[in-house]
Amino acid sequence: MKKLLLGFAVLFSLSVTAQDLKTPAPSTHQTITQEFALSSIEIDYSRPSMKGRNIFGGLVPFDEKWRTGANAPTTFTFGQDVTVGGKAVKAGKYSVITAPGRSSWEVMLCKDGTSVYNFKEENVVTTFTANSINLPFDVETFTIMVSNVKDNSADIDILWANKMATISVSADIDSEIMSQIDKVMNNDNKPYYAAASYYFENGKDDNKALEWAKKAADAQPEAYWVRHLLAKANAKVGNKTAAIAAAKASMDLAQKAGNMDYVRLNEALIKGL
Repeated sequence: MKKLLLGFAVLFSLSVTAQDLKTPAPSTHQTITQEFALSSIEIDYSRPSMKGRNIFGGLVPFDEKWRTGANAPTTFTFGQDVTVGGKAVKAGKYSVITAPGRSSWEVMLCKDGTSVYNFKEENVVTTFTANSINLPFDVETFTIMVSNVKDNSADIDILWANKMATISVSADIDSEIMSQIDKVMNNDNKPYYAAASYYFENGKDDNKALEWAKKAADAQPEAYWVRHLLAKANAKVGNKTAAIAAAKASMDLAQKAGNMDYVRLNEALIKGL
């Protein structure tokens, strides 16, 4: 009886020790959120490493469905309606399944919860092709990142071993922003700087951008970034003298604030006129 009790005690001790043991995950989990357009892109995935293995054409066979990572399905969440790989995609969360090829990848955005193990064609929301290139170096740990982020476009890059596949994402935000501008410009507290910035950066009415930049500068006389926008808006419509004056005013304000970045921006603007 004593031996039996001793055996249970040893087993219990080993069980407790095993439960308390924490070791690094073989494939670590990562979630990244990138502000994009008027919302965000969130990517949730696990990151296996090469560990000396032959990846594409080996561990990951060419032209076969792959979970695009490890462990649970990789997911993309889009905060607004977007175009992905040239296909319209509604806002929402999608499981990502890929079929890597030698020069391009087939990408399937599927209903959330879909994996290579429970795959059904009816769960595929859209399919498109992503370009793939050979890298001049190896990426040890599987990586997904968002690059080339602009107001209405970005790339989702998938990198592992010596391959990189790129998925293009874009959003039609202009009509929504223009509608917002029309609405807020009828309010008493008008966001002149934000409206002028959008008009200037997106090639809208240059004279309207200049008008709003002037009003923004009048409302915020100490704001060197507003004066810099005013300088650029004047330069864009050909008012060289006014552009130089605004740039110098912005430069003086930036120097007082200790912001040398804007000092250099204004110096470059004046030099280019």
